[in-house]
Amino acid sequence: MTLTLSTLAMGLTTNLTIIDWLIMLVYFAFVLGTGFVLKRYMRTSTDFFLAGRRLPAWVCGLAFISANLGAQEVIGMGASGAKYGIATSQFYWIGAIPAMVFVGLFMMPFYYGSKARSVPEYLKLRYDEKTRAWNAGSFAVMTVFSSGISMYAMAILIQSLHVFDGLFLHLGLPLGWIFHFSVFLSAVVVLGYISLGGLTSAIYNEVLQFFLIVAGFLPLVWIGLKNVGGWHGIQRTLGPAYTHSWRGLAHANTNPLGTEWYALVFGLGFVLSFGYWCTDFLVIQSAMAAESQLAARRVPLIAAIPKMFFPFLVILPGLIAISIPVVGQHSLAQLQTAPVHAQNVAPSTAVVSDASSIPEGKGLIPVELDPLSGRVLRDNKGQPLLNYDLAIPNMLLHFFPTGILGLGLTALLASFMSGMAGNVTAFNTVWTYDIYQSYIHKGASDEHYLWMGRMATIGGIVLSIAAAYFVSSFNNIMDALQLVFSFVNAPLLATFLLGMFWKRTTGHGAFWGLMTGTFAAAVHTGLTLPADAPGVGIHGGWIAVLHVYPSTMAQNFWTAIWAFGVCIVLTIGLSLLTKPRKEEELVGLVYSLTPKPAEGHLLWYQKPMTLAIAVLAMLVVLNLVFL
Repeated sequence: MTLTLSTLAMGLTTNLTIIDWLIMLVYFAFVLGTGFVLKRYMRTSTDFFLAGRRLPAWVCGLAFISANLGAQEVIGMGASGAKYGIATSQFYWIGAIPAMVFVGLFMMPFYYGSKARSVPEYLKLRYDEKTRAWNAGSFAVMTVFSSGISMYAMAILIQSLHVFDGLFLHLGLPLGWIFHFSVFLSAVVVLGYISLGGLTSAIYNEVLQFFLIVAGFLPLVWIGLKNVGGWHGIQRTLGPAYTHSWRGLAHANTNPLGTEWYALVFGLGFVLSFGYWCTDFLVIQSAMAAESQLAARRVPLIAAIPKMFFPFLVILPGLIAISIPVVGQHSLAQLQTAPVHAQNVAPSTAVVSDASSIPEGKGLIPVELDPLSGRVLRDNKGQPLLNYDLAIPNMLLHFFPTGILGLGLTALLASFMSGMAGNVTAFNTVWTYDIYQSYIHKGASDEHYLWMGRMATIGGIVLSIAAAYFVSSFNNIMDALQLVFSFVNAPLLATFLLGMFWKRTTGHGAFWGLMTGTFAAAVHTGLTLPADAPGVGIHGGWIAVLHVYPSTMAQNFWTAIWAFGVCIVLTIGLSLLTKPRKEEELVGLVYSLTPKPAEGHLLWYQKPMTLAIAVLAMLVVLNLVFL
């Protein structure tokens, strides 16, 4: 049976009613309206880049978690849940919560107390200009990639839900152009409200996004669980390997994650986790906008409470999607991929595929097709690759009726917009303060730097568009994101820990250790390849294939471990051979030389340590339940 593009489009177009469209339009009007309202308060660069440091802890706390709740969290975690099972929850339980507690108790006093406006600026104060310059450049690249991932995921969502199919068919335009249209649409909206309201606008929209995600995904999980027979139904369908978070981690080949427990604990639970939450300016920026140092310390601790329960909102739908029994050879999940990838062809006559040539997916997860040729992508063993990124979109299509579909779609759009906005605000701050002001145009007026911040926003959006097309070769955007983190955040963690807790660390040791750690990550990736990769290239093996990992995520964990290890060894060695700074210059920058924040006036339940103990106790309980 030959299927034309128009046949597929008409059969699978999402039936959005006026209620669905109204919900989405209200959201877009709100985010842009927020920017216009806040524009008159953006009088200085501090207002634009740091929200004037006047926001309450609870607002910053929700923004802190929402800054990480972008496309990579919603689409990526749903995809990882379908691909790797409930073990993905460890990205939260050991891959986030301990690090969030650590940053609240120990690192926020350094960031806030030093009055540094960014993470690279702290590195300048602790080390020297060259260390700051290297981190500023690498971080700018990382934020662009993260923003591009959000753009890509949003475009895939709109495309897979066929929101604009009717409009494009009416205009006689190829449906393949919907991806490009969606990328540029999201870019224009984010550019609008960030250019107007700066970080304040981003933070308030992140708070809105948090509540939208909860409201949109709770009914999705409830309906999905009801249809698969609850958690026990998932266990019966997928088996223990997918439904236990720790069992099976003794060996890499006994679990879908493809890694051992020590790689998970050290690679994810320490290097990647602490490297992200303790050094990534995207999330630190939200805490630095708090009204006081005590409020700043509470921000990550407050955020940790809802964070540990988010696996039930964003990972569980992935397990539901892959465990749903689908009747018939070609389900909605499989056929809907076809019009998504049709490129530059007339909609009335384009032949997309013979239905019998499309391999069977799994549950609601379709096979992945090449965006240009439309052919099925296969791994190096010849097996069809599954497009796990469509787990959440297909769940929305499969379960949500009119009205609720609009709410769920708006929640996803909010996460993408928030992820893009958070990365763009981090980019424009680092560019303006740590690159432009430091090396290009020193001594300009504050008004000039405010102008440059807005120009950097435009530049960040343009670069993010380019990155959106780059990440399209990954079938799980979380794999792509963790690869970027292993290059940037893993060696940076070693530099930060040594700088904060070892006063003997020198600027020369930090710079060469940081640079060599990043190089080590590149070498490790170039010498290894995951088993699920379509071939040598962006996924690794471009030097030689000396080792094959069971999964892309296992490769990412070990890349991070190598980057961290090389950085810390070289930094220690070079620091012992070079002259350290005087102790009086390191007050407020090194833990042993910094006065501890006074807490004598606080009641026991107001102290950050009390909140931290409560958070860790809840974390232990969750790990025991899903052992």
